[in-house]
Amino acid sequence: MNNQNDSRREFLKKSALAAAAFTIVPRFVLGGQGYLAPSDHLTKAVIGVGSMGRGHLKMAGTRTVAICDVDKRHLAIAMNSLDKGVKQFSDYRDLIQLPEVDIVHIATPPHWHGIMAAEAAKAGKDIWCEKPMTRTIGEGKRVREAVQQNGAIFRLNTWFRYRANFYGMEVPVKKIKKLVDSKMLGWPLTVTVGRHTGFNWKFYWVGKDNLPVEKVPAELDYNMWLGPAPYKPYSTHRVHTTFRGYWDYDGGGLGDMGQHYLDPVQYFLGKDNESPVSVEIDAPQQHSDAVGTWRKITYTYADGCKIILDGDGTIQDVPYIDGPEGKLYRGFKSDIPNLEQKLADFPEPEEQVTDFVNAVKMRQQFTLNEDNGHRSCTLVNMALTALRLGRSLKYDSVKEEFINDEAANRLIDQPMRGPWTI
Repeated sequence: MNNQNDSRREFLKKSALAAAAFTIVPRFVLGGQGYLAPSDHLTKAVIGVGSMGRGHLKMAGTRTVAICDVDKRHLAIAMNSLDKGVKQFSDYRDLIQLPEVDIVHIATPPHWHGIMAAEAAKAGKDIWCEKPMTRTIGEGKRVREAVQQNGAIFRLNTWFRYRANFYGMEVPVKKIKKLVDSKMLGWPLTVTVGRHTGFNWKFYWVGKDNLPVEKVPAELDYNMWLGPAPYKPYSTHRVHTTFRGYWDYDGGGLGDMGQHYLDPVQYFLGKDNESPVSVEIDAPQQHSDAVGTWRKITYTYADGCKIILDGDGTIQDVPYIDGPEGKLYRGFKSDIPNLEQKLADFPEPEEQVTDFVNAVKMRQQFTLNEDNGHRSCTLVNMALTALRLGRSLKYDSVKEEFINDEAANRLIDQPMRGPWTI
């Protein structure tokens, strides 16, 4: 981390409590470029300006000053909606060294998330990362370490634990959390996530096992797109909008939607600081390259709580949450008489830090961060590991490794194609 970023962070930490006393503090008063007054707009850079990245070029309270992509066509399209002074890069390593950048937004395929997030933290940047947080459990550990060692503020871009109605439940997660905390449903609980409780696993994100070898488009730096992933001949279906169907880059519908669906479950079950002790799978044998479908995945925690993922929609007429004292169904319907009236007597869940821009200015940990985001991503990656190996697995939640399974543990820290490391 350079001295300028060190000074900026130290100032923000010391001034956070006194921020309300300031109206406007010019950057030059604080030492020039790279310094930020708590009342100023933050500057932002976006890595990966395909469809997802372009959707986040503008964010309230920030100003985009740089973008990066390995596809020249993406860069050209993105620049159509940005000021001419915005800097363009084809290599993210040049972008993250810009002293004028406060926040790095990572909107690449997941096989790049870990490296880029860790390097951005080391470069003194705060980070907004798309989901899934990382493609492997080991990369999640490295990101957590880098963020915390370098004092960065990290946000994972899924939001259901703190705002918006939660899919088929049709209420915010805060209300579900309040019910679970009330213990009216009893304990332990079983949560079923599938089509009949309001969740679609998007099995159209499957890969193809007979990809044709095609010519790399002139505008695409395919070698850089692959980055740490093993070399595979170029095929249109392997990159951009259909990359999720291949193990090297993501994990199909589970990789795409897993943290959207499972992070809120982790939150309302109070599991932000632990992982399940086992994952059981019911699925066809997976192809070595192309992600396939699955029928059922079951996680079990040490206290007996379970999360069941229904892949093929065969689990019908079940509650979303099943407890020994009560049940909660889709649409926040329950078998508990006068539920709303009873729930009003219980305290609201603890308030969360949900404004990322303010969290950066005040140096406060965001509600969905490198700690709990890593744990909910571990839910996804535990299942993907079991699917790739074709067997159920036991997991040590403290050591964060699989028990007596060398092959599974090799998938925690997968080798990267040189020169890339994390």
